[in-house]
Amino acid sequence: MKIKHLIYPAIVLVSLTIIHSCEQPASKQTVQTSSVDPLLAKYVKVPLQADISHLNDNEREMLKLLFLAADLMDEIFWTQNIGDRESFLSSIEDPKLREFARINYGPWDELDNQKPFIETYGPKPAGAQFYPVDMTKEEFEAFDDPNKTSQYTLLVRDTAGNLATVWYHEAYADRLELVADLLQKASQLARDPEFATYLRLRADALLSDDYLASDLAWMDIRNNTIDFVIGPIENYTDGLFGYKSAHEAFILIKDIEWSDRLSRFAQFLPELQKQLPVDEIYKKEVPGSDADLNAYDVVYYAGDCNNAGKTIAINLPNDERVHLQKGTRKLQLKNAMKAKFEQILIPISEVLISPEQRKHIKFDAFFSNTMFHEVAHGMGIKNTIDGQSTVRKALREQYSPLEEAKADILGLYLVTKLHEMGEYTDTELMDNYVTFMAGFFRSVRFGASSAHGKANMMTFNYFLDQGAFARNADGTYSINLEKMMEAGKQMTNNILVAQGNGNYEAVKEWIGTEGVIKPQLQSDLDKVTEKGVPVDIYFDMGPHMLGL
Repeated sequence: MKIKHLIYPAIVLVSLTIIHSCEQPASKQTVQTSSVDPLLAKYVKVPLQADISHLNDNEREMLKLLFLAADLMDEIFWTQNIGDRESFLSSIEDPKLREFARINYGPWDELDNQKPFIETYGPKPAGAQFYPVDMTKEEFEAFDDPNKTSQYTLLVRDTAGNLATVWYHEAYADRLELVADLLQKASQLARDPEFATYLRLRADALLSDDYLASDLAWMDIRNNTIDFVIGPIENYTDGLFGYKSAHEAFILIKDIEWSDRLSRFAQFLPELQKQLPVDEIYKKEVPGSDADLNAYDVVYYAGDCNNAGKTIAINLPNDERVHLQKGTRKLQLKNAMKAKFEQILIPISEVLISPEQRKHIKFDAFFSNTMFHEVAHGMGIKNTIDGQSTVRKALREQYSPLEEAKADILGLYLVTKLHEMGEYTDTELMDNYVTFMAGFFRSVRFGASSAHGKANMMTFNYFLDQGAFARNADGTYSINLEKMMEAGKQMTNNILVAQGNGNYEAVKEWIGTEGVIKPQLQSDLDKVTEKGVPVDIYFDMGPHMLGL
């Protein structure tokens, strides 16, 4: 049975209704092909492949089950982002426009501040489909239900028009029961017993919305050749409050050689936490020491992680309890990372990095900057210093951009400290800092509505104020290594203090003022676009790419 071709109810509710973001147009959506071409030019299609010759027959069969489970996560995410996938896509006549809509999981250009690219649609609701679109923030605040801020509930209206909460495992029951069955079957085929345990517990979690046991079990995985990330995980799609997690899945094949190169850095994390450039009260938490650094080839993205700009590294779980008890696993998606480096970062550097510093744009520096970005997510402070809240809940929808800014700048600080300790010698520091500079121009092109784009602009504008780099007469940029290192330490301090204080209004003002693209930079970014450099990648992927 080809599960991905069956049609399931999007939401299973009793006496409840969901108000959708927009009415689906009855007529076909037609757009001139010439107007679609510039939209598709933002992306370059690359194959997602990996060597699976070392997998046994059971593991190959297991992969087929994981692909089916991932496709069901993809279906759920469609309902969370816009509503019914098939009715939306079938309304689009132009095949190129339909392809662009698939990339964006809807009619909003995620790399252009969610601007509608189909004129019959209005702005994207800030809360996507997690809340009724007519719900006000005041109504939400007045709604007396302790489950309303859970990551795993939808807000809907009952038959009387009042707000109600529905757990994900109830709302998406038909799909999640199928996914749970697939994971139970996959667990029987797994070579690694820890991975098998994780799959069984994850199946249970999807049917209960209690993910702690499966998150802890995932932390115990060390000897697997295949990995699978699945569930409601990240909060980026909820732009209203940042509370709700969206469904997604990654299928990964471990790169043993590169993983061996990375694993030794985990031992330094507790000491690096102590050396963070901030007052003691903001670094008193001790992250779990059971951190895991590995490299993978990713062979499938589904759901939230596949929406527009693609993830190239993973730091999970997000649960602060797991961070303090065991730490996090940091998975580097090497093949996707290399595609972005070759297709995007190098061409950008040829336009915007000064000729004498271009020799420092190196893949190993891009890889390590990305790796320590993910390491940094697990460090710093997770709870406000007054003990009243997690940082995530205190900062609400402002949490993600500030956390991404922290990971960017703290990651660079960690590379610097390890280099000073003589423990990281794969690159010169100049390589990391110049490549980091080029990374600004890559990530900020994701748009001002993106958490990563806002994060990059906060750091870019701070570095500009501190003289960490200069814009040359020819329109290229050069870094000043010493000033950039000092600015990095100061920015790390500022972010950790802001997180620890948990002052929502102060952080909102900071991001609103500095997390923006200013005219001079926009003019320079336009040069990159004029050169035909894509903004991001999308994939030819699936079982057929692995010969399954």
